[in-house]
Amino acid sequence: MTSLWTPTTLGNLNLPHRLALAPMTRSRANADGTPSHLVPIYYAQRASLGLIITEGTQPSEDGQGYMQTPGIHSEAQIAAWKKVATAVHAEGGHIFMQIMHAGRMSHPDNTQHHRTPVAPSAIGAGQTMFTPSGPQPTPVPRALGRDEVLQTIDDFRKAARNAIEAGMDGVEIHGANGYLINQFLASNANIRTDEYGGRIENRARFAIEVARAVADEIGPERTGIRLSPGLEIGGLNDGPDGEELYRYLVTELDRLGLAYLHLHHFGNEALLADLRARWSRKLLVLRYDRPLDQIARDLDSGVADIVPVGRWGLANPDFAERLKAGAPLNEPDPATFYSGGAKGYIDYPTLQQAQSAVA
Repeated sequence: MTSLWTPTTLGNLNLPHRLALAPMTRSRANADGTPSHLVPIYYAQRASLGLIITEGTQPSEDGQGYMQTPGIHSEAQIAAWKKVATAVHAEGGHIFMQIMHAGRMSHPDNTQHHRTPVAPSAIGAGQTMFTPSGPQPTPVPRALGRDEVLQTIDDFRKAARNAIEAGMDGVEIHGANGYLINQFLASNANIRTDEYGGRIENRARFAIEVARAVADEIGPERTGIRLSPGLEIGGLNDGPDGEELYRYLVTELDRLGLAYLHLHHFGNEALLADLRARWSRKLLVLRYDRPLDQIARDLDSGVADIVPVGRWGLANPDFAERLKAGAPLNEPDPATFYSGGAKGYIDYPTLQQAQSAVA
């Protein structure tokens, strides 16, 4: 695993190794979308992972999908996120904020405004979502008008500016995992007849215009994007032209000079190789089923430049140190992933703490 410990650069950042913390929703925000007092502690604990990518953070009120998720569209939210960035930097880490608009993967009961969710087209996800009153089906969304599409692009731009004002080192645009940008890409969720629907160039247009707006606002060296080609989630399906769409999309995104592309990869190795060949800067590859003893496989083969970790990092604030030492790992507790409190969030012990408790 020696390749893991080779320093690298990402945009203007110097990273100590090739690990990163993947973005994970943890539902620890306050009702007004400000990250709670626990959030700076959580991310600072994990600063030794080098690059922290935050949970999905909504760029507008309509961007919220789940309960207790944070935003970056108000002054109070900016002020609260400043505490997070300061805490991570104080521990020597770097932090990118993931900006995520949930689109149709939402429920009015999870938001303060209780409006109908928005999406490329008025097609329901057919999913069940947890709400304050228990699991409920996601409603049929309202299709965004063309002016609203342009406003949403501007919301991403403003959110990126707010993230930098809050002290973030950059932002990751969430274009994956069933959310709004992914919904524009999917032929079974986007049946628009304007320039944002239909052929692949049109379905990719929204993602490209969001990325361009963000890069123009804060600099491409501070901008990354996450995609999940082939992942059927949230009722989405790439359709018969899905592979062609992602080849086109990655080629066009590469022209923008973004700092990195983050792929949530689910097994199409030929497509992954094609996308790697089309991408000229840093590539992050997160595999769903990667065993610990193969964590450096994509680095060694040249497919990836940085390896994000999810649950391992969630349960092990000192994951990098444990991995390098070959030390045992804490097991994550799924019951506390979204429970809202300190338990299962900031109380996972470091190896040193665990050894001291036994001594």
